[in-house]
Amino acid sequence: MYLFARWSLAMVYIWFGALKLFDASPANPLVADLLARTIPFIGFEQFIIGLGIFEIIIGVLLLIPHVQLAALILLVPHVAMTTGPLLLAPAMSWTGFLQPSLEGQYIIKNILILALALVIAIERKSYEKRA
Repeated sequence: MYLFARWSLAMVYIWFGALKLFDASPANPLVADLLARTIPFIGFEQFIIGLGIFEIIIGVLLLIPHVQLAALILLVPHVAMTTGPLLLAPAMSWTGFLQPSLEGQYIIKNILILALALVIAIERKSYEKRA
C-alpha cells in the first residue's frame, strides 16, 4: 500500500506539473488571478514554469528511496499555497455557501493529497525497517 500511495502521489505531481510547463493546466486562469492579487510583480509565465518545476521535483523526490521526507516537506508549502484561493479568490472558488465551483473542487482535493502525504510519512519508517 505504501508504494502504491507514493507512486500515485508522484504521478499526480509530475502530471500536473508537466501540464503547467506546457501551458495546458486547467488551473492556469486561477493561478493567474491569484498571482495578480498577491504578488503582481512576478510575471505569470515565470511563476507558472517555476510552479510546474516545483511540482515535478516533489513528484520525482517521492519516487527516490530515502528522500521521500524531502518531498513531504516541500509538499506542505505547496498545499498551503494551492489552497489559498479558497480564501483569496472566493469568486472563482465558490458559487455559494459551501458550494465550491469546479475550480474550488479542484482545490479542495488537496485535502486528499495532504491525507495521503501523512500516510506516506507514517508508513515510511515501518517500510524502511522491513526493506
